[in-house]
Amino acid sequence: MQTFAMRKIIFFFIVLSLFFISCNQNKTSLSLIEYHAITDSGVQTGGVKMIPIKTEKGTFNVWTKTIGNNPKIKLLLLHGGPGGTHEAFECFESFMPKEGIEIIEYDQLESYYSDKPNDSSLWTIDHFVEEVEQVRKALNLNKDNFYLLGHSWGGILAMEYALKYQDNIKGLIISNMVASIPEYEKYNTTLRNKMRKTLVDSLMNYEARGMFKDTTYQRLVLTEYYAQHICRLKDWPEPINRMFSHLSEGIYVAMQGPSEFKTGGRLLHWDRSKDLNKINVPTLTIGGEFDTMDPNYMKWMATQVKNGNYLYCPTGSHCSMWDDQAHYFPGLISFIKSVNENKFEPIKN
Repeated sequence: MQTFAMRKIIFFFIVLSLFFISCNQNKTSLSLIEYHAITDSGVQTGGVKMIPIKTEKGTFNVWTKTIGNNPKIKLLLLHGGPGGTHEAFECFESFMPKEGIEIIEYDQLESYYSDKPNDSSLWTIDHFVEEVEQVRKALNLNKDNFYLLGHSWGGILAMEYALKYQDNIKGLIISNMVASIPEYEKYNTTLRNKMRKTLVDSLMNYEARGMFKDTTYQRLVLTEYYAQHICRLKDWPEPINRMFSHLSEGIYVAMQGPSEFKTGGRLLHWDRSKDLNKINVPTLTIGGEFDTMDPNYMKWMATQVKNGNYLYCPTGSHCSMWDDQAHYFPGLISFIKSVNENKFEPIKN
């Protein structure tokens, strides 16, 4: 009799366990359904949305693409350049969705997938800050869910946006960008000095004559500098090559200069290093060992903002999201989740 009663009890607990397992599986399935839920009525566009941007020169449209749906975590990606494209971020699609993180790719005005008014009066930091703000409003991003990541020039833009509109941000990520172009130029000189003298002399000869479009000069910059400090992968991923083929040269040269190797343009004297302490939101800076940006300076930046932390990519270059994914994405995801769960801890000075 006792044996029969014991069997009934064991059977009851097995059924109960299966019930809870089933409930958990349904919960996971529901979460997946929610992440991929259709949020817009009408014709489905795969998340692509053209957003009108009002400027002093008229209204133009910028391209955006939303992947996923998470009311608590929405990550807007600001590409480099200026004049680059969202294509540099396509690798995010392999990491963020499985973590339930909503990502928003976006081509800034004058970039390949957006309108190109070709009006240099719009090629200013002030314009792009207001452009990001209009994108934020159009996509209903707010202080409870809005994470902003800027890479390279996008890092400049992210810092500038935070300095004006940080009350709208939940978390800020500055990826592979220092807070001072003069410091960038100084480190650029350091990297140049590590190259063989005959090569540097040859490059300087082309630069002195303004021959930045010369095929030999461009080949040397690509093979000797970009391959070491922009992306260290032996075979560049197709999205990187595609992004470079779509680079908007006019705005790039006007604001950045002729190449990543030779700075210039309107950003030449940009410096926000003394204003970093005005940024209060949780902030992650990301630097790569072989970056065109000084990784030690990136770590210093994390100590200057009020609530900062630093992610170091030991095998990464300027495109650490491509050539050091093993460190870049776990660190980035950990930061976002820690902020979302109110567990973020800033770096200790």
